Amino acid sequence: MTDRAPLFVVINTRSGRTAGDERCRLLASVFREGGREVEFLPVRTPAKLDAVAAQAVTRAAACRGVVVAAGGDGTLSAVAHATLGSDCAFGILPQGTFNYFGREHGVAQDIEGAARSLLRAKPQPVRVGLVNGRAFLVNASLGLYPRLLEDREAYKRQLGRYRWVAIVSGLATLMRDHRQLDLEIENGGHNRHLRTPTLFIGNNRLQFEQSGLSTAADALDAGQLAAIAVEPTRSRALFALALRGAIGQLGSTGRVIEFPFRRLTVHVRGQRRVKVAADGEIHRMRSPLVFSVSPQPLRLMVPAEDDRQERA
Repeated sequence: MTDRAPLFVVINTRSGRTAGDERCRLLASVFREGGREVEFLPVRTPAKLDAVAAQAVTRAAACRGVVVAAGGDGTLSAVAHATLGSDCAFGILPQGTFNYFGREHGVAQDIEGAARSLLRAKPQPVRVGLVNGRAFLVNASLGLYPRLLEDREAYKRQLGRYRWVAIVSGLATLMRDHRQLDLEIENGGHNRHLRTPTLFIGNNRLQFEQSGLSTAADALDAGQLAAIAVEPTRSRALFALALRGAIGQLGSTGRVIEFPFRRLTVHVRGQRRVKVAADGEIHRMRSPLVFSVSPQPLRLMVPAEDDRQERA
């Protein structure tokens, strides 16, 4: 790949606060000013995302180009899934609510700044998580968390795609009673039984640090993923735990179970198919669920040192 490699941009026209056509014009201006050829592959409905991402990878592979994802963490994850193992470099233009993946790697949060830094970025290997073969960049979960995401989308359709809407909707969901998951877990040759309202698998140090889960964050430095579970808890206690997490003190509550792994098999008793949230997108997957570190890293276009933003 050269510094003039063409860019194939998969852009989610539903993400961000400006219209998709306007963002394409802005990006085209930035990239062409930088001497780069660019082709846009718009995604107007979620059902088309995987197919469009695969198309972008095919085109990029034919000319040693860069596959670029413009959208929220779900869009980035889907395009990364298509790119993984292709030997194509992968660039991002974050446009979501929290943008944990982009923030973790110092990518600017405004689309123009991210585009300009992409022109000077270089590929570096980045760890990817898998759940039943599906890639995720930030997190994957089952139980309460997918329910939080479904409720959040309903709130956003009514009130807009703002961070405060996501927070308010999450707190409202926590105030309702929730069933406990009944799990059998295999990890490194050891089995354990676990009852919990949610099982959360993380792959993002920034998200763990901001929640106060330092042990889980350290696991990522060792090339592992980290599992987080909450002891069986009623709605009021979940609400209190969420507030502790919001101020970075979740790990000190004594109600959280966390452990590292490279491969984890989860049997969900009483469920053949399970709702799994992977980077904000919900999938129905067959039990048992197998979470693992991908044997192949993603070749992420990481900003040059001078372009890198503070992790915040």
